[in-house]
Amino acid sequence: MAIDYETIKNWHFPDVEQTYTKKDAILYALGVGLGNEPTNPDQLKFLYENDPGFQVLPTMAIVLAGPGFWAQNPATGITWKTILHGEQGLILHKLLPPAGTVIGKTRVTEVLDKGEGKGALIFTERSLWDKVSGDHLATLSGTSFARSDGGFGGPKGPQPKPHPIPERDPEAFIDVPTQVGAALLYRLSGDYNPLHADPVVARAANFDRPILHGLGTLGIAAHALLKQYCASDGARLHSLQIRFSSPVLPGQTIRVESWPEGTDDDGHELISFHARLTETDAVVLNNGRLTLKAA
Repeated sequence: MAIDYETIKNWHFPDVEQTYTKKDAILYALGVGLGNEPTNPDQLKFLYENDPGFQVLPTMAIVLAGPGFWAQNPATGITWKTILHGEQGLILHKLLPPAGTVIGKTRVTEVLDKGEGKGALIFTERSLWDKVSGDHLATLSGTSFARSDGGFGGPKGPQPKPHPIPERDPEAFIDVPTQVGAALLYRLSGDYNPLHADPVVARAANFDRPILHGLGTLGIAAHALLKQYCASDGARLHSLQIRFSSPVLPGQTIRVESWPEGTDDDGHELISFHARLTETDAVVLNNGRLTLKAA
């Protein structure tokens, strides 16, 4: 069954309501590597519920009130076993409350046909709202690469261009060692794909062992950048955009390399970045673009 453009473009997603607690926020922070400096106040504010400055890591918005793996529905026509998460974006309108109930509203914004044998790109957007206050908390964008589903006759473009990374040497970097059990911990924030826990499933996908979630790698890199540029103040984050390029094995060290580039058109501090593994030099996150609100 081939993809039908109109079916996917107009796919109906029911609103998703999710309640989270400080415990969930702490579990997410632990899952993206915080806790390795247990007396550091810049980490404790994400990890200790009685800290007077307790914050939720802003990238936690990405794991809240999502639609689930909707591509598994046979009516989509998507070959879900070969789909990949290609890109992820986040615009933070307001810092997440320490605990609360959120509503996620998801829609497909576009479907592009790369051609027979070249796959399809599916672009989605999720708006996150606070149920009690009505505040718009975040806008989340995602691109999925349906590797087996090109040639269905849909539009070819235009395709958004990735954010360019400077060709000069990075101006700053920070190394983040990951724990060997990182994927087992991160999955408790909602992504239970067995690829990240079951060695048999991982080997069937041609990995030596379960890999870290791509969104886990994103969370690690985002906190490293917040630590580097704004003393880990999550409220400073305005937007984040990255492209996934290679997997991480738990236990490997992620080096986040960055280039401050002045301000964007809206006056936000602009930082380009990517992330690579120190063990293999493989780039795991690419075309990264981070903007920070003024202090």
